[in-house]
Amino acid sequence: MKIDWDRRTCARRGHITYLPHEQDLREKLHAATALGEAWRCLRCGDFALGAPHGSGPAAEAPLVPRGKVLRDLFILRFLAVERAIRGVFIVLAAVGVWQFSNRKDAVRRFFDEYIAVFRPVARHFHYDLDHSPVVGTIQKTFGYQHSTLMLVAGALLVYALIEIIEGVGLWRAKRWAEYLTVVATAAFLPLEIYELTEKVSWLKIATLVINILAVLYIAATKRLFGLRGGRKAFDEERQSASLMEVETSAGVPAAAHNG
Repeated sequence: MKIDWDRRTCARRGHITYLPHEQDLREKLHAATALGEAWRCLRCGDFALGAPHGSGPAAEAPLVPRGKVLRDLFILRFLAVERAIRGVFIVLAAVGVWQFSNRKDAVRRFFDEYIAVFRPVARHFHYDLDHSPVVGTIQKTFGYQHSTLMLVAGALLVYALIEIIEGVGLWRAKRWAEYLTVVATAAFLPLEIYELTEKVSWLKIATLVINILAVLYIAATKRLFGLRGGRKAFDEERQSASLMEVETSAGVPAAAHNG
């Protein structure tokens, strides 16, 4: 089912109307009704009762995200939420490592006591806890020095900070956040691929696919790193959008008006 991004957004945020100085456009955007004047919305094209929200030359009309731009914003905000949630979980992991580093001996005693209790139960179900990869990994962490664990906690906090900054920047559609997301995500792709060579899981595969698609999508649609004309083409596209939005809403082809 095709999503009408323009009407969907207007239903949530309200219409955006504009009174252009150009007489021909003003006449096409305005309508007189029994309930008062109405102006055509720059986003969805429907008429909305009431005075226009702004006025001026058509070329100076507000940049109203519509159509494909709204879809791109929705995808960016989905990635922003995913980054923010991941950042929160990484912060919790860093706190856990920090607490573990300060209570390692107590945790080891607690772990050894409960392993001894559960060993007969596991043996009954034909599971050898002494040769379990999970148990072995946990026991290995007890041998790490306090300074090593603190370094790990610090690295996790830095990683979490990057993820949260990415999330905030993407939510606000900042170009620097798009660059940061592409660079940071691409930098960790080799590690994610290496982890798949060690052990394959659907979660790892899904994460890798999402990150690869995110890198390709943001770099291409936002014209990063010189792609598709780079920053110059991106700015020209947005600078001409205000005039095109007024003309499109008025039902006038942009090329015909500009000519």
